[in-house]
Amino acid sequence: MTATLHASGLAAGHGDRSLFSGLDLVVAPGDVIGLVGANGAGKSTLLSILAGSRAPDAGTLTLAPPDATVGLLAQEPDRRPGETVAGFLARRTGVADAQSTMDAAAEALGDGVPGADDRYATALDRWLALGGADMEERSGDVLREVGLAIDPQAPMTGLSGGQAARANLAALLLSRYDLLLLDEPTNDLDLDGLARLEAFVGALGRRGGTPTVLVSHDREFLSRTVNRIVELDRAQHRIGIYDGGYESYLAERETARRHARESYEQYSDKLSSLKDRAVMQRNWMAQGVRNARRKTKDPDKNVRALRAESSEKQAAKARQTERAIERLDVVEEPRKEWELRMTIASAPRSGSVVARLDGAVLRRGGFVLGPVTAQVEWADRVVVTGANGAGKSTLLAALLGRLEPESGSAGLGSGVLVGEIDQARGAFLGDDALLRAFGEQVPDWPESEVRTLLAKFALGAEAVLRPAASLSPGERTRAALALLQARGVNLLVLDEPTNHLDLPAIEQLEEAVDGFGGTVLLVTHDRRMLDTVRATRRWEVRDGALLES
Repeated sequence: MTATLHASGLAAGHGDRSLFSGLDLVVAPGDVIGLVGANGAGKSTLLSILAGSRAPDAGTLTLAPPDATVGLLAQEPDRRPGETVAGFLARRTGVADAQSTMDAAAEALGDGVPGADDRYATALDRWLALGGADMEERSGDVLREVGLAIDPQAPMTGLSGGQAARANLAALLLSRYDLLLLDEPTNDLDLDGLARLEAFVGALGRRGGTPTVLVSHDREFLSRTVNRIVELDRAQHRIGIYDGGYESYLAERETARRHARESYEQYSDKLSSLKDRAVMQRNWMAQGVRNARRKTKDPDKNVRALRAESSEKQAAKARQTERAIERLDVVEEPRKEWELRMTIASAPRSGSVVARLDGAVLRRGGFVLGPVTAQVEWADRVVVTGANGAGKSTLLAALLGRLEPESGSAGLGSGVLVGEIDQARGAFLGDDALLRAFGEQVPDWPESEVRTLLAKFALGAEAVLRPAASLSPGERTRAALALLQARGVNLLVLDEPTNHLDLPAIEQLEEAVDGFGGTVLLVTHDRRMLDTVRATRRWEVRDGALLES
């Protein structure tokens, strides 16, 4: 069964701050709608409303048929203590909840509760529709397909970040919802996972496929999958709906913004011209009145009449100009969008050898990488790729001196000052307020300067006083970027830096990295970034070895 969702006049906000209003949208079979906008524009809030887990401040939602299943796969899959991989998959696909409802109905049926037979039949239909009957069999196949060769009874809390991302992908591939809502499904996926996700979502966009609304900041993924775009434009306080794919949206948006600016400039020029004319006419009229008063005793009545007529004409022209101003259609000035303007502060150069590995064998638990011999030299720009779990983060830890090799040697060179964005954004995960956590990283900075810098990264008064761990992933990432601008570095280490960043911020980060004059170690699965970054060397971690292409 497929579904159609009608949204009419939706509005939502946080406290006194409005996120969006007047949103009208139809999500029909075959739609794959990309939901875009700056961080904080309300994308995740809108998904929650469409899922029915949050009530809108205004507007209505209509789902046809009413009993259709709607699945929201949230941005960060929560790994609950005691939950197995199999339990996680059942919960994320809705099967666990359907099973619980069916079990309760079966118990009521056994107790002879009136109406229990109908409730059980409904619950059974839902459980079957969500794929409960063959869930266990399909789970094993899909886990192997996504490269997660683990026991389904293994605890989710024991999985690495990459393994958790694969488990989340498996849950999506297993899902049989009638309408899908996906919040950042590409985060933490490697290139193989992205290819599988694209194939799955691309199939949804065929005629009659499961209607889907997704949030993603992966530009290549959007280009390859979506067939409509909904933009929550926080700066202009407007909602834009664009038919066609992502590239078409970019072109249409640029044209619309240019026309809006041109329309405002034409209106502003016309208004300014009319106001100048009105001022001049009023001055002429006032001068004529003063002259008439001085010469009211002129014996020639014809001269007096001519002066009076001239004053009346000036007054009529002034009134005509004022009416022209009133008749002008007001064009609001397009609001200037907030833009992240970042740089990466450079420190004096390090020695010629920045980091090295010499026959290093690196072990983490049962995983072994190496032996690896490699050297990073001053001004190298090294891009590191590899599947999730291949050992990229292990490699970085050894190069930075955080992981002692089991054999061989590793270490940083002389004069190296490291600026890092790690995958967990670990600098801002504690209970201290962001203001204090950031200030400890730059102890010489006064609090006022810390606040000013964080505000430039859209982290205002409310955000800086919250515990750092309570910030969203996007907010923690922006805080980490601000730290790169605050203190000088000569080795820049970026581990999946585009995760949780919105599209304008990703583009600014790319520009900042391009302009950085030091050494760069970049781990990313962002295909646009891989294509555009200025790299001098490319490494791939594969099958326990480091390969250079």
